[in-house]
Amino acid sequence: MRKLLREPLLHFAVLGALLFALYGGINGGAAKVPQEIVVTQGHLDNLRAQFARTWQRQPSADELKGLVEQWVRDEIFYREGQALGLERDDPVVRRRIAQKLEFIADGQAPAAPSDAELQAWLDANRDKYAVEPSYTLRQVYFDPARRGARVEADLADALPALTAGRAVAGDSTMLPAKLEAAPAFEVARVFGSDFAGGLKALPVGQWVGPVRSGFGLHLVKIEQRVDGRTATLTEARDAVERDLLRSRALQAKEDFYKKLRANYTVRVQAEDKPQKPAG
Repeated sequence: MRKLLREPLLHFAVLGALLFALYGGINGGAAKVPQEIVVTQGHLDNLRAQFARTWQRQPSADELKGLVEQWVRDEIFYREGQALGLERDDPVVRRRIAQKLEFIADGQAPAAPSDAELQAWLDANRDKYAVEPSYTLRQVYFDPARRGARVEADLADALPALTAGRAVAGDSTMLPAKLEAAPAFEVARVFGSDFAGGLKALPVGQWVGPVRSGFGLHLVKIEQRVDGRTATLTEARDAVERDLLRSRALQAKEDFYKKLRANYTVRVQAEDKPQKPAG
Protein backbone atom coordinates (compact mmCIF):
# COMPACT_ATOMS: atom_id res chain seq x y z
CA MET A 1 0.00 0.00 0.00
CA ARG A 2 2.82 2.39 0.87
CA LYS A 3 4.49 1.57 -2.42
CA LEU A 4 1.27 2.42 -4.24
CA LEU A 5 1.03 5.78 -2.45
CA ARG A 6 4.53 6.64 -3.66
CA GLU A 7 3.68 5.81 -7.27
CA PRO A 8 4.05 8.99 -9.48
CA LEU A 9 1.23 7.91 -11.80
CA LEU A 10 -1.14 7.90 -8.85
CA HIS A 11 -0.09 11.43 -8.00
CA PHE A 12 -0.85 12.60 -11.55
CA ALA A 13 -4.22 10.86 -11.51
CA VAL A 14 -5.18 12.50 -8.21
CA LEU A 15 -4.01 15.92 -9.44
CA GLY A 16 -6.00 15.48 -12.65
CA ALA A 17 -9.11 14.54 -10.70
CA LEU A 18 -8.74 17.61 -8.51
CA LEU A 19 -8.37 19.88 -11.53
CA PHE A 20 -11.40 18.28 -13.16
CA ALA A 21 -13.42 18.78 -9.98
CA LEU A 22 -12.24 22.39 -9.76
CA TYR A 23 -13.23 23.00 -13.39
CA GLY A 24 -16.60 21.40 -12.78
CA GLY A 25 -17.16 23.54 -9.70
CA ILE A 26 -16.30 26.75 -11.53
CA ASN A 27 -18.66 25.87 -14.35
CA GLY A 28 -21.58 24.85 -12.18
CA GLY A 29 -20.86 21.13 -12.11
CA ALA A 30 -23.46 20.44 -14.80
CA ALA A 31 -22.91 19.05 -18.28
CA LYS A 32 -23.11 21.78 -20.85
CA VAL A 33 -24.41 21.76 -24.36
CA PRO A 34 -21.39 22.04 -26.72
CA GLN A 35 -20.79 25.60 -27.77
CA GLU A 36 -20.91 26.45 -31.44
CA ILE A 37 -17.84 27.78 -33.23
CA VAL A 38 -18.57 29.38 -36.55
CA VAL A 39 -15.69 29.86 -39.00
CA THR A 40 -17.03 32.67 -41.14
CA GLN A 41 -15.97 33.68 -44.63
CA GLY A 42 -14.24 36.66 -43.01
CA HIS A 43 -12.16 34.30 -40.87
CA LEU A 44 -11.19 32.29 -43.93
CA ASP A 45 -10.22 35.43 -45.83
CA ASN A 46 -8.06 36.60 -42.91
CA LEU A 47 -6.35 33.21 -42.64
CA ARG A 48 -5.60 33.21 -46.38
CA ALA A 49 -4.29 36.79 -46.22
CA GLN A 50 -2.02 36.04 -43.25
CA PHE A 51 -0.65 32.97 -45.01
CA ALA A 52 -0.06 34.94 -48.23
CA ARG A 53 1.81 37.71 -46.39
CA THR A 54 4.14 35.13 -44.86
CA TRP A 55 4.68 32.78 -47.80
CA GLN A 56 3.92 35.04 -50.78
CA ARG A 57 1.34 32.59 -52.16
CA GLN A 58 -2.15 31.30 -51.42
CA PRO A 59 -2.53 28.23 -49.17
CA SER A 60 -3.45 24.87 -50.63
CA ALA A 61 -6.68 23.14 -49.58
CA ASP A 62 -4.82 21.02 -47.01
CA GLU A 63 -2.91 24.04 -45.71
CA LEU A 64 -6.14 26.02 -45.35
CA LYS A 65 -7.70 23.09 -43.51
CA GLY A 66 -4.75 23.11 -41.12
CA LEU A 67 -5.05 26.86 -40.61
CA VAL A 68 -8.74 26.49 -39.81
CA GLU A 69 -8.07 23.69 -37.35
CA GLN A 70 -5.41 25.77 -35.61
CA TRP A 71 -7.80 28.72 -35.44
CA VAL A 72 -10.50 26.47 -33.92
CA ARG A 73 -7.97 25.09 -31.44
CA ASP A 74 -6.99 28.62 -30.38
CA GLU A 75 -10.66 29.64 -30.09
CA ILE A 76 -11.47 26.64 -27.88
CA PHE A 77 -8.50 27.29 -25.62
CA TYR A 78 -9.42 30.97 -25.49
CA ARG A 79 -13.02 30.26 -24.48
CA GLU A 80 -12.04 27.65 -21.92
CA GLY A 81 -9.38 29.96 -20.53
CA GLN A 82 -11.98 32.69 -20.17
CA ALA A 83 -14.32 30.27 -18.41
CA LEU A 84 -11.57 29.55 -15.89
CA GLY A 85 -10.78 33.25 -15.53
CA LEU A 86 -7.20 32.75 -16.73
CA GLU A 87 -7.16 36.14 -18.45
CA ARG A 88 -7.62 37.97 -15.17
CA ASP A 89 -4.58 39.82 -13.84
CA ASP A 90 -2.47 38.63 -16.77
CA PRO A 91 -0.41 41.68 -17.85
CA VAL A 92 0.24 40.29 -21.34
CA VAL A 93 -3.44 39.62 -22.07
CA ARG A 94 -4.46 42.89 -20.43
CA ARG A 95 -2.06 44.93 -22.54
CA ARG A 96 -2.96 43.07 -25.74
CA ILE A 97 -6.67 43.80 -25.29
CA ALA A 98 -5.90 47.43 -24.48
CA GLN A 99 -3.81 47.67 -27.66
CA LYS A 100 -6.66 46.26 -29.76
CA LEU A 101 -8.99 48.91 -28.37
CA GLU A 102 -6.38 51.55 -29.17
CA PHE A 103 -6.25 50.21 -32.74
CA ILE A 104 -10.02 50.67 -32.94
CA ALA A 105 -9.60 54.26 -31.77
CA ASP A 106 -6.79 54.79 -34.31
CA GLY A 107 -9.05 53.52 -37.08
CA GLN A 108 -11.45 56.44 -36.68
CA ALA A 109 -10.13 58.44 -39.63
CA PRO A 110 -10.86 62.18 -39.38
CA ALA A 111 -12.75 63.88 -42.18
CA ALA A 112 -10.75 65.54 -44.95
CA PRO A 113 -10.13 69.19 -44.04
CA SER A 114 -11.38 72.07 -46.17
CA ASP A 115 -9.08 74.65 -47.73
CA ALA A 116 -10.12 77.14 -45.05
CA GLU A 117 -9.14 74.70 -42.29
CA LEU A 118 -5.82 73.99 -43.99
CA GLN A 119 -5.11 77.70 -44.33
CA ALA A 120 -5.97 78.26 -40.66
CA TRP A 121 -3.52 75.51 -39.66
CA LEU A 122 -0.83 77.01 -41.90
CA ASP A 123 -1.39 80.47 -40.40
CA ALA A 124 -1.07 79.07 -36.88
CA ASN A 125 2.15 77.17 -37.70
CA ARG A 126 3.92 79.43 -40.19
CA ASP A 127 7.45 78.79 -38.90
CA LYS A 128 7.07 75.07 -39.51
CA TYR A 129 6.37 75.59 -43.21
CA ALA A 130 8.83 78.39 -43.94
CA VAL A 131 10.61 78.37 -47.28
CA GLU A 132 14.30 78.69 -46.55
CA PRO A 133 16.51 81.32 -48.20
CA SER A 134 18.52 80.06 -51.17
CA TYR A 135 21.89 81.12 -52.55
CA THR A 136 23.75 81.10 -55.81
CA LEU A 137 27.36 81.67 -54.82
CA ARG A 138 31.02 81.22 -55.69
CA GLN A 139 33.77 80.57 -53.16
CA VAL A 140 37.55 80.28 -53.07
CA TYR A 141 39.00 78.18 -50.29
CA PHE A 142 42.10 78.95 -48.19
CA ASP A 143 43.50 76.30 -45.86
CA PRO A 144 44.98 77.89 -42.68
CA ALA A 145 46.80 74.68 -41.79
CA ARG A 146 48.56 74.66 -45.16
CA ARG A 147 49.31 78.37 -45.41
CA GLY A 148 50.13 79.01 -41.76
CA ALA A 149 51.06 82.60 -40.90
CA ARG A 150 50.71 83.66 -44.56
CA VAL A 151 46.96 83.06 -44.70
CA GLU A 152 45.89 86.60 -43.75
CA ALA A 153 48.23 88.20 -46.28
CA ASP A 154 47.17 85.73 -48.97
CA LEU A 155 43.51 86.56 -48.35
CA ALA A 156 44.27 90.29 -48.49
CA ASP A 157 46.01 89.83 -51.86
CA ALA A 158 43.34 87.56 -53.31
CA LEU A 159 40.31 89.70 -52.51
CA PRO A 160 41.12 92.68 -54.80
CA ALA A 161 42.25 90.28 -57.53
CA LEU A 162 38.87 88.54 -57.48
CA THR A 163 37.09 91.89 -57.38
CA ALA A 164 39.01 92.92 -60.49
CA GLY A 165 37.86 89.77 -62.27
CA ARG A 166 41.16 87.90 -62.13
CA ALA A 167 41.26 84.18 -61.38
CA VAL A 168 42.52 83.04 -57.95
CA ALA A 169 43.20 79.36 -57.50
CA GLY A 170 43.02 79.04 -53.72
CA ASP A 171 43.80 75.65 -52.17
CA SER A 172 42.68 72.33 -53.56
CA THR A 173 39.55 70.92 -51.94
CA MET A 174 36.59 68.63 -52.58
CA LEU A 175 34.26 71.52 -51.77
CA PRO A 176 32.33 72.89 -54.76
CA ALA A 177 33.52 76.20 -56.18
CA LYS A 178 29.92 77.16 -56.96
CA LEU A 179 26.43 76.43 -55.67
CA GLU A 180 23.40 77.16 -57.82
CA ALA A 181 20.11 78.17 -56.10
CA ALA A 182 21.01 76.04 -53.09
CA PRO A 183 18.63 76.27 -50.09
CA ALA A 184 20.18 77.15 -46.77
CA PHE A 185 20.00 73.57 -45.48
CA GLU A 186 22.02 72.39 -48.50
CA VAL A 187 24.65 75.10 -47.95
CA ALA A 188 24.84 74.01 -44.30
CA ARG A 189 25.16 70.36 -45.32
CA VAL A 190 28.10 71.12 -47.61
CA PHE A 191 29.97 73.87 -45.75
CA GLY A 192 28.59 73.67 -42.20
CA SER A 193 26.05 75.72 -40.26
CA ASP A 194 28.50 78.50 -39.33
CA PHE A 195 29.24 79.20 -42.98
CA ALA A 196 25.55 79.09 -43.95
CA GLY A 197 24.63 81.41 -41.09
CA GLY A 198 27.31 83.91 -42.12
CA LEU A 199 25.80 84.34 -45.59
CA LYS A 200 22.71 86.16 -44.31
CA ALA A 201 24.52 89.45 -43.72
CA LEU A 202 26.73 89.41 -46.82
CA PRO A 203 26.08 91.80 -49.70
CA VAL A 204 25.02 90.45 -53.10
CA GLY A 205 27.20 90.87 -56.18
CA GLN A 206 30.66 91.40 -54.70
CA TRP A 207 33.55 89.34 -53.36
CA VAL A 208 33.82 89.52 -49.55
CA GLY A 209 35.46 87.62 -46.76
CA PRO A 210 36.94 85.76 -45.25
CA VAL A 211 33.96 83.64 -44.21
CA ARG A 212 34.88 80.85 -41.81
CA SER A 213 33.69 77.27 -42.08
CA GLY A 214 34.68 74.04 -40.39
CA PHE A 215 37.14 73.48 -43.22
CA GLY A 216 38.96 76.80 -43.15
CA LEU A 217 38.49 80.28 -44.68
CA HIS A 218 36.64 81.32 -47.82
CA LEU A 219 36.30 84.35 -50.02
CA VAL A 220 32.68 84.40 -51.17
CA LYS A 221 30.61 86.11 -53.84
CA ILE A 222 26.82 85.78 -53.51
CA GLU A 223 25.48 86.14 -57.03
CA GLN A 224 21.84 85.77 -56.03
CA ARG A 225 20.01 85.41 -52.73
CA VAL A 226 16.29 84.60 -52.42
CA ASP A 227 15.15 85.49 -48.94
CA GLY A 228 13.18 83.04 -46.84
CA ARG A 229 9.42 83.40 -46.53
CA THR A 230 6.32 81.61 -45.39
CA ALA A 231 5.12 78.94 -47.79
CA THR A 232 1.79 79.35 -49.52
CA LEU A 233 -0.91 76.72 -49.09
CA THR A 234 -0.32 75.56 -52.65
CA GLU A 235 3.36 74.92 -51.92
CA ALA A 236 2.84 73.24 -48.53
CA ARG A 237 -0.57 71.59 -49.00
CA ASP A 238 0.62 67.97 -48.66
CA ALA A 239 2.61 68.63 -45.50
CA VAL A 240 -0.09 70.82 -43.96
CA GLU A 241 -2.84 68.27 -44.65
CA ARG A 242 -0.72 65.42 -43.29
CA ASP A 243 0.07 67.30 -40.07
CA LEU A 244 -3.49 68.53 -39.56
CA LEU A 245 -4.95 65.03 -40.02
CA ARG A 246 -2.38 63.58 -37.64
CA SER A 247 -3.26 66.21 -35.04
CA ARG A 248 -6.97 65.50 -35.43
CA ALA A 249 -6.43 61.74 -35.20
CA LEU A 250 -4.48 62.14 -31.95
CA GLN A 251 -7.17 64.44 -30.56
CA ALA A 252 -9.93 62.02 -31.56
CA LYS A 253 -8.05 59.20 -29.82
CA GLU A 254 -7.68 61.28 -26.67
CA ASP A 255 -11.37 62.26 -26.76
CA PHE A 256 -12.29 58.58 -27.16
CA TYR A 257 -10.28 57.72 -24.04
CA LYS A 258 -11.73 60.61 -22.03
CA LYS A 259 -15.25 59.49 -22.90
CA LEU A 260 -14.45 55.99 -21.63
CA ARG A 261 -12.57 57.34 -18.60
CA ALA A 262 -15.59 59.38 -17.54
CA ASN A 263 -17.45 56.11 -16.83
CA TYR A 264 -14.97 55.06 -14.16
CA THR A 265 -13.97 56.14 -10.68
CA VAL A 266 -10.45 55.04 -9.82
CA ARG A 267 -9.54 54.28 -6.26
CA VAL A 268 -5.88 53.91 -5.32
CA GLN A 269 -5.98 51.80 -2.19
CA ALA A 270 -2.76 53.16 -0.78
CA GLU A 271 -4.37 56.61 -0.64
CA ASP A 272 -7.94 55.40 -0.25
CA LYS A 273 -9.19 58.52 -2.02
CA PRO A 274 -11.33 58.25 -5.14
CA GLN A 275 -10.06 60.07 -8.17
CA LYS A 276 -12.61 62.11 -10.06
CA PRO A 277 -13.14 61.22 -13.71
CA ALA A 278 -10.82 63.10 -16.04
CA GLY A 279 -12.52 65.78 -17.97
